[in-house]
Parts: sequence; C-alpha cells; structure tokens
Amino acid sequence: MILNDRIRAREVRLINEKGQQVGVMTKNEALRHADDAGLDLVLISPNAKPPVARIMDYGKYRFQQQKKMKESRKKSKAVSVKEIRLSPTIEGNDFDTKLKHARKFLTKERAKVRVSIRFRGRAITHKDLGRDVLEKMADATSDIASVISRPKMEGRSMFLMLAPKSEKDKK
Repeated sequence: MILNDRIRAREVRLINEKGQQVGVMTKNEALRHADDAGLDLVLISPNAKPPVARIMDYGKYRFQQQKKMKESRKKSKAVSVKEIRLSPTIEGNDFDTKLKHARKFLTKERAKVRVSIRFRGRAITHKDLGRDVLEKMADATSDIASVISRPKMEGRSMFLMLAPKSEKDKK
C-alpha cells in the first residue's frame, strides 16, 4: 500500500476515518486532514479516477491483517498424501499388509492415500487385473474412506485416490 508522502496523484477522493466520503481534493489538503486527525493517508484504489485515499491508522490496520492471516492459518489443515504401491499379481497376505498400512494412514494420520499399480513388461496387457486389485482395495477401505478418483491409467501406472471419511460421512 502507498501512504502519506509517497502518493503521487495530484488529486484524491478522500474517505475520512469514520468511512464517510469527504470529496475530491488535492493531495496536500488530504495530507493536512490526515495530520489533523493524527493518522495516515493510505491510497486504497490507485487505478480509480481520481484515486481513492483513506485516513486510517496504518500500523493498526497492518496488525489486524496479520492477525487475520495467522487465524486463517490456524484453521487450515495440511493434508498429506501417502502412497501405497501394489502389483497386479499381488498375493493375499501381501495385500492384507498393504491394506493395514492404508487403514493406518486413513485413520491415525488422517492422510489421503494414493494406491498405485505399476505395470511392468507384458503385464500392461492385463489392465483388468490391476483394476480389480484397486477396486478390492477401495471396497476393503469403504467403511473409513471415500474414493476421490476412480482407477485411471497414466502411462504404465494405474492410480486410485482415497480420502478419510469425515464424521458426518460415516453417519
């Protein structure tokens, strides 16, 4: 923001500290009004004709903005994505182990899980086997997870995204 003597416009539309429009005046008159009030003259809308300036306590305004930013950061949650790699020909015990890991990521860590299958060599011709394994994983975690994206191919890999269900989704 541009304030006080750094404002280059000759005329500004002035808004006083109470939020009322004073009118169009020269920059020096507006600065005088701000000095009389003991506050700063802040350019709010520099592209308007004439530019709009407001009388306010700029230090207090910045402090409130920082406080709002900090508050919004507190409320936001960082969502991590964990990846589990499977094979199209995975055996039962190996699948159960991977399923246990996926359930842990979804419940304890509240992380999204990306389940991927990498097709090697001629296995790419049997995409239906990979899709079946991914569908089996989605069904096995359906009580605690919802499917964000259905199985889809990207190059030689097939992916499935799972997200933990929220409390209202479980009901």
